[in-house]
Amino acid sequence: MNTTPPEGLKEAVQRQGSMLQSFRAVAWSFFGIRRSAGHAQDMQKLNPVHVILAGIVSAALFVLLLVLLVRWVVGSGVAG
Repeated sequence: MNTTPPEGLKEAVQRQGSMLQSFRAVAWSFFGIRRSAGHAQDMQKLNPVHVILAGIVSAALFVLLLVLLVRWVVGSGVAG
């Protein structure tokens, strides 16, 4: 069994895209609005490991904000 990653994966992991660019790409994907040209540029520049980490952190922050919002609404008595 061959355990070496494909050449395309090695190249992708060595990309020098910043974490800020990865968070920006993930934020656009959360909203679901992105031009195909911008998406293609991101795929050429961004490190997939950074994108995965940015996605996990962004999803965790989103869930945390939702939990805090629900607690605030329930605690304020507005929710009945």
